Amino acid sequence: MKIKHLKFNIMERKEKSLLPFEYDEYMEVDKWINEIPFIKFPSDWEIKVIPPFAGAVIRFMVKKGDAYVSVYLDCYDFLGCCGQPYWEVYPYNNDVYRCALNETDKLLQAIQESIDQNMSY
Repeated sequence: MKIKHLKFNIMERKEKSLLPFEYDEYMEVDKWINEIPFIKFPSDWEIKVIPPFAGAVIRFMVKKGDAYVSVYLDCYDFLGCCGQPYWEVYPYNNDVYRCALNETDKLLQAIQESIDQNMSY
């Protein structure tokens, strides 16, 4: 019995070990490594990089004081419909803010505005 159980675990591990490579291919990881721009965040923001989920390519949270802002990059319109890769900032004016992948100045401005809207003074 132990031998069959061991074989099952080895096969299961082998199948699971291929999943990251399949994900990388499906989400075109090599492409986005080259296309996602560098972002220079203000030094008073704390950035928490979190695993992507629900089709986002990147997710992170920004914290300043007691304000939290959620940001993700959707390159395939899995989460919205922009027709191009876009950043989404939440919350923003009781809704969301979206800007194109390379509009990092607009992204940073929207994050700051969201922080300002949600900070307790």
